[in-house]
Amino acid sequence: MRYDVMILGSGPAGLGAAVYARRAMLSCLVLEKQPMSGGQIAGTGEVDNYLGFLGLGGFALAQKFREHAEGLEVPFCRAEVTAVEPTADGFVIRGRNGETWETRTVIVATGAKHRLLGVPGEKELTGAGVSYCATCDGAFFRGKEVAVVGGGDAALSEALYLARLARRVHLIHRRDELRGAKHLQEQVFANEHITFIPNTIVTEILGDGKVSGVRLADNASGESRTLSVDGVFVAVGTEPESAFLGDLVQKDAAGYLTADEDGATSVPGLFAAGDVRTKRLRQVITAVSDGANAVASVEAYLAQKK
Repeated sequence: MRYDVMILGSGPAGLGAAVYARRAMLSCLVLEKQPMSGGQIAGTGEVDNYLGFLGLGGFALAQKFREHAEGLEVPFCRAEVTAVEPTADGFVIRGRNGETWETRTVIVATGAKHRLLGVPGEKELTGAGVSYCATCDGAFFRGKEVAVVGGGDAALSEALYLARLARRVHLIHRRDELRGAKHLQEQVFANEHITFIPNTIVTEILGDGKVSGVRLADNASGESRTLSVDGVFVAVGTEPESAFLGDLVQKDAAGYLTADEDGATSVPGLFAAGDVRTKRLRQVITAVSDGANAVASVEAYLAQKK
């Protein structure tokens, strides 16, 4: 079977695209790498900025997105895409296990993944005290001491969530000022369970089988010290899931697919939606909008090919 459009990824952008594709009566298939839809939002505690769902948990919102798509009988397939190859009249999608699919157009909605610190001990202790999701793992550190590394919205949100569970949260940032939203900063500085450690980097995560501490270095003096903690939550940004495309499509220096609001990339018939594309604001509401815009572009593209 050759589809009108194949959607790679089942986060908010992919599910938004799937709903609009079905309503446009396009034959479509959603390929999802992870066993659960929703992307990063599925691991978010509360979402208070998605219109109409104030305070709803991220996992619950992701479920609603998936249920909406399933209600329109959107077909899903669990697969990891390894290549997208242009053909004379569309594309061939190749999967990790040797699967192939044919489609007239593609919407890449593969999102982004957590960026690693890249320090000794991080990989070895991931799952043994090193985490990238406070709402997923925070309960394991109730009454304990933890560190959050980062200074943006994600790091501040993680610290605030953990402050409800942990005895002490050390917020470690390499700059002297936080970068997150002002209202989050106000909450962080007002919280007696959070200690802000500025101008400091983590050079090593310590532990034998489980995290026991972090080695810190002062950016100004270079002085090194050890901080005892039971867990380390890394929140230093994300990087796009775009490596599987190789040099097929134009990307920016960070690897995000170059595309405007219409989702059109440098390859005709290949569109980008959500966190994987170049954009100023990466939020659930913009991801869902991207999915809708990408389908509108698919419709216009297919109409020109008739």
